[in-house]
Amino acid sequence: MTHMGRPPNPLRQFVVKMHSRCDLACDHCYVFEHADQSWRGRPMVVSETVLRKTARRIAEHAAAHALDTVHVVLHGGEPLLAGRARIRAAAEELNRALAGVCDLDLRIHTNAVTLDERFCDLFDQYGIKVGVSLDGDKAANDLHRRYRDGRSSHDRVLRGISLLNEPRYRHLYAGILCTIDVRNDPVAVYDALAELTPPRVDFLLPHATWDELPPRPADDVDGTAYARWLLTVYDRWTAHGRPMDVRIFDSVLRTLRGGDSLTESLGLAPADLAVIETDGTFEQADSLKTAYDGAPATGMDVFSHSLDEVAAHPGIAVRQEGLDSLSDECRACPVVASCGGGLYAHRYRTGSGFDNPSAYCSDLKRLITDIQDRDMSDQLSRRPLTDDQLGEIASGTGSATTVELLARHQLAVNRELLAAVWRDTPRTAPGEAAWQTLTTLDTGAQESVDAVLAHPYVRPWALRSLQGDEDAPATAVRGLAEMAAAAAVRAGHAGTVTVPVHDGLLRLPTLGALTARGGTAEVQVSGDGFTVAETGGRPRPVAAKNSDDAAWRGRWAFEFDGWAVALEDTDPWRDCHDHPVHRRLGEDEAEIWRADLAAAWRWIRRELPAYAPGIASGLRVVTPLLPVEGSDVSSAARDAFGAVAIARPAAPELLALLLVHEFQHVKLGAVLDLVDLYDPTCDELFYAPWRPDPRPLEGLLQGTYAHLAVIEFWRARWRSTTGDQARKAAEQFSRWREETAEAVGTLASCGALTPLGERFVEGMHATVRRLLADDVDAEIEQAARRAAQEHRAAWAAR
Repeated sequence: MTHMGRPPNPLRQFVVKMHSRCDLACDHCYVFEHADQSWRGRPMVVSETVLRKTARRIAEHAAAHALDTVHVVLHGGEPLLAGRARIRAAAEELNRALAGVCDLDLRIHTNAVTLDERFCDLFDQYGIKVGVSLDGDKAANDLHRRYRDGRSSHDRVLRGISLLNEPRYRHLYAGILCTIDVRNDPVAVYDALAELTPPRVDFLLPHATWDELPPRPADDVDGTAYARWLLTVYDRWTAHGRPMDVRIFDSVLRTLRGGDSLTESLGLAPADLAVIETDGTFEQADSLKTAYDGAPATGMDVFSHSLDEVAAHPGIAVRQEGLDSLSDECRACPVVASCGGGLYAHRYRTGSGFDNPSAYCSDLKRLITDIQDRDMSDQLSRRPLTDDQLGEIASGTGSATTVELLARHQLAVNRELLAAVWRDTPRTAPGEAAWQTLTTLDTGAQESVDAVLAHPYVRPWALRSLQGDEDAPATAVRGLAEMAAAAAVRAGHAGTVTVPVHDGLLRLPTLGALTARGGTAEVQVSGDGFTVAETGGRPRPVAAKNSDDAAWRGRWAFEFDGWAVALEDTDPWRDCHDHPVHRRLGEDEAEIWRADLAAAWRWIRRELPAYAPGIASGLRVVTPLLPVEGSDVSSAARDAFGAVAIARPAAPELLALLLVHEFQHVKLGAVLDLVDLYDPTCDELFYAPWRPDPRPLEGLLQGTYAHLAVIEFWRARWRSTTGDQARKAAEQFSRWREETAEAVGTLASCGALTPLGERFVEGMHATVRRLLADDVDAEIEQAARRAAQEHRAAWAAR
């Protein structure tokens, strides 16, 4: 049920129908073969007038809501049937309308049977990423994806994908969408898709409702055939080192850790998608075509209605209410935060509408709980990185999947530390109660506990609690109670947690802090908020978000395109960065941070795209530091995975530099927790070209690895600017690659690396060699070499 008067969330994703017919006759297609048949009355090809008006509507919506990016998918039917001229017109209209407004992520989804070089050249010109529909090997694909005369489409699709795998077009390859048929061998399907080296695979449940149930084998007595099929794929994917992203698995893993889903079919994120048909009418998500005739209709079009009006349509607004929009059965389910009730269309039943669990309810519950059992166990969390994953990180970058693996291991370490703290802490009534709350929540709402335990400043608390001095027991009990209360608030768990107050502050990690007057406070959890009863005072309600209570200092949380990050200015354990932390930010200061982080993130995604997925997956907290005049200050603490600390610099581009630089330390620290790269008994000190003092081996390794990102930053800055800015960037690029190359040589010859360490340093060396191949003005390059030689000579003579 929507809240009256509350403005709708903005729309960020748009499907533009280029052609309403298709050259294949797939019998599972929701556009042509399901309940809604509105395609029959629409123009075959979208007109340029509709494209122009659509682009303007999207631009005005993006400007009104200050969106940093919009995502547009050219779709059908089969969009390639619209022809190159019409696709070019769509790209030009969108780019023209959005220029200076926001970034455009433009994609096309095709069956690829007519994909050729001319289409790929067009897509390359406009940066259009290409997703392809393919259901697996030939036998699997031919079950459904055939021409009308029964001919197979498989060979032609493979020809199109092979074109996308050519080096000149590989950057356009977005991935493969595969609709599941449980009659197909899941291993054969997975292997066939993996062989095509897609960057991502989407496994899709065939559209179904309670009126038209999904097909199931006769022996599927517990209704989990689709879950078992997917879990077989999951095991194969994991055994192979997770070589590509798989959206459904990545979404389950992210939501189990308290993050956002990557797909509308899972999670509780608000709907943010609109469809524009070939005649300019606005529709809701295409999947609704499977419910009943007219289900996606809004009664609006691009000529007469704004996207704000579309966002306020009841059918979209109800899907922006998260938990409140779900059936009673779903709200009571322990995996609801990951499942989210499943795809909205799959909940439909005549008579009760969409107020039902998914038709795949049993499958989704089994899939999520089994992945949780497999992936969140200590044994799997400690799984070493594969050679490919280690090589990927050694190159300086790291995919979302690989950084997720590092994050899962760090979470497992935090869980071990929590258990160690509990073992070593003298038993008290508050401690026992807090531990019992955590234990209860870990059984029924593990994702809430994990979200708190993954907080970067849990480990500094745990390590302090394990020191064994006279303050350690009080520190331990206070932290246990704080985490139990925060997890309870996140889970909406009804109950009371007594939290000791320290220095007048009641801390709720990942949420914020409350200025309290007494020595203890009882936190009474209720829904999305909580009530605090302080010593000697009356209970008062506090909302975890947007509270009017002046004593409540909620954490500043921002959602950018593909990156959720918080400014941490409340947690007292954030002082582990060897530099004074900033006081509590005011609203104006936080807004400046938000704008600069948004601009820095846009810069990283645009200019350093290989670094963006890792940051989006692993960097969850930025801690503001006090500035130092005339110097850019930043830090990453070895025991605070997921956080970097920065004194906000003068320009967003410099903030981008500090983010990628410090996150290198975060990644390498997590790698060093997993594998031994060097002999820990080595006590020799080494020359670091950027430091006046000699460094221990780990210090040199950390600095060298961090500077891989620094070189890439200055290279991108050099390539994307002109004039004096470009020259200064070229000078920095030349300096850092010269110094980093020397440091890599020092590491390679130090004699203290393990075999894994040697491979890791060789991976770093390969990146430096690539960067050394860039031609820079000879005068600039010679100056960089002279400076490096002079620095080394001065160091040697000290």
